[in-house]
Amino acid sequence: MSSVRVLVGTRKGAFVLTSDGKRAKWEVSGPHFPGWEIYHMKGSPLNPDRIYTSQSSGWFGQLIQRSDDGGKTFAPMDNKFTYDGVPGTHMWYDGTPHPWEFKRVWHLEPSLTESEVVYAGIEDAAIFKSADGGGSWAELSGLRKHGSGPQWQPGAGGMCLHTIVQDPADPQRLFIAISAAGAFRTDDGGVTWKPINKGLRSAQIPDQDAEVGHCVHRIAMHPSRPNTLFMQKHWDVMRSDDAGENWHEVSGNLPTDFGFPIDVHAHEPETIYVVPITSDAQHFPPDGKLRVYRSRTGGNEWEALTNGLPQKDCYVNILRDAMAVDSLDSCGVYFGTTGGQVYASPDGGDHWAAIVRDLPAVLSVEVQTFQ
Repeated sequence: MSSVRVLVGTRKGAFVLTSDGKRAKWEVSGPHFPGWEIYHMKGSPLNPDRIYTSQSSGWFGQLIQRSDDGGKTFAPMDNKFTYDGVPGTHMWYDGTPHPWEFKRVWHLEPSLTESEVVYAGIEDAAIFKSADGGGSWAELSGLRKHGSGPQWQPGAGGMCLHTIVQDPADPQRLFIAISAAGAFRTDDGGVTWKPINKGLRSAQIPDQDAEVGHCVHRIAMHPSRPNTLFMQKHWDVMRSDDAGENWHEVSGNLPTDFGFPIDVHAHEPETIYVVPITSDAQHFPPDGKLRVYRSRTGGNEWEALTNGLPQKDCYVNILRDAMAVDSLDSCGVYFGTTGGQVYASPDGGDHWAAIVRDLPAVLSVEVQTFQ
């Protein structure tokens, strides 16, 4: 029988939740790295025993750790970096003057095709690549050298590169999102980058056709259709069917089109999930009712999924990296809240249950499925 492993990053440590393919009973391991902010944990799609973890601390800075035994133990990586072609000796940033600041790693994305390659999205607005399993890193500096860079501005959470999406059909193509600069695509492995924000509309930007400056919260893709992208923006749920060249709104009948996460069903490329939040000033569900919304038509037509979720007095938030889906035949959907609950649905969102409660605020949720 298949097994499922849910990787949960929180404000005060990491947790590993495991179950069999029925997903009815869960074991909880943790906290790993108690007291550290765990912005992201992600397992390799080529080796489920390899898990990367991003730790951040106001006292001790930034650290990447790696597990090669499925999260039982972790070891710190050397975290040597190369900035713009110049080797460094300290972790990521050597203290010499640079036009950008290094604050934390928001997102880790292991390669779909190369077992030792992993990407890191960082604040301020950079993407790094490791070719030795996280031992050393080099910036893909073409992104921050893009001519639009001086126009980028930090969102409320900082100028963070929080999303990295790989094209399964083309290892040279990556999509990334930066808050608040927008979405970008590379077709040559990160040497050059192109803004892909045509069709996005942001009231905070005087020029509605601005090339950059949009606050993109999350991008999702179904691996069978790499040219179709779904986006949760600061306001608006968006869709592109030409690899980001053009976007159109698919918010439809959502009660509010503000939110953070978005994801796609593992076997239904037109089935997408979002969690509406009241507004950018009120980060809690409308009317205090926690509802996941599902569209089976690729957007515009949405249904509220509520079975097993609290429908009164619920004022949690669900952050951008805190939703994931598994690959079992009956697709499981998972999300974590700032109230410390992780909810799971083993049937594509029809029924929900909290598989763990009372954790620290959840920052990220990822899922691994393996034999």
